[in-house]
Amino acid sequence: MPYQDIIREIMDIQGLSQGKLAEALGVHQTTVGQWLRGKKKPGYDSILALYEKFGVEPNLLFGIE
Repeated sequence: MPYQDIIREIMDIQGLSQGKLAEALGVHQTTVGQWLRGKKKPGYDSILALYEKFGVEPNLLFGIE
């Protein structure tokens, strides 16, 4: 599953808008939008925050099993 879909799934499950997810991760809302469109990949700090706050394994974000 592509990282964009994983991020969308987190947003759906948690009931988060792009703005609320951005706030939770300490990034700007446009950054989340770029992730969702596949224009940008989450950086190290964002990957760590996704893991700490939502339990998303870093390898899962990038399709590594």
